[in-house]
Amino acid sequence: MCRLADLQQAVLARNDGRAGRLRAELSARGTAVVNLLSSPGSGKTALLEAELRLARERGVPVAALTADLATENDARRLARSGAPVKQVLTDGLCHLEAEMLAGQLSGWLPEETRLLFVENVGNLVCPASYDLGESLRVVLASVTEGEDKPLKYPTAFGLAQLVVVTKEDLAQPAGFDREAFLANVRQVNPGVEVVATSVRSGLNLGVVLERALAVREGAAPHRPVMARQADAEPHSHQYAHVQG
Repeated sequence: MCRLADLQQAVLARNDGRAGRLRAELSARGTAVVNLLSSPGSGKTALLEAELRLARERGVPVAALTADLATENDARRLARSGAPVKQVLTDGLCHLEAEMLAGQLSGWLPEETRLLFVENVGNLVCPASYDLGESLRVVLASVTEGEDKPLKYPTAFGLAQLVVVTKEDLAQPAGFDREAFLANVRQVNPGVEVVATSVRSGLNLGVVLERALAVREGAAPHRPVMARQADAEPHSHQYAHVQG
């Protein structure tokens, strides 16, 4: 009898195979993918719009694909940056998969694109296990979401290659305990860089763009302990896909 765990492993293995091919295809044309994950309401779209605008001002060819269960609101917001943007409606699916992304990019992604930002579905559970062929995985959390977020979602934060704290301008009124948050991040992902940002004040805007460009130019991204452990356990497929 086929167990559910076996079926899940097969689905992830198939996805990772497609993700690897997509990564190679995009790399050959000089495009790096940045996978952005967060809970709903983290400020992910606002930050991405700001990063896209900065990229355009600096002459960096960028594009963005944003996924939601419904509405094209985020695509309209991101398009204000002037970057090519595409909306994907998942019809209830709580995450993107590599095959879905490849299908959406076919015939749409401008050839000169150097960075493709993928705004994943607002969810820290389902998307965490799916490689999209990204070169850099970024997990975002706002100061209003609680310091224990990394402990509640250890896979998402444990596989992050960059952690971004958003809405830093609200840290004081929200009573955000920065040291507690950092300690929780270090518990699940030792050594990962954590950057505080605020779209409203402009704090550290451009850092995500800079880190993504560095990886595209060959800089090695952070290698999470969780990913290294998976590599050491060949029969444990999940989490082995994070590059670095």
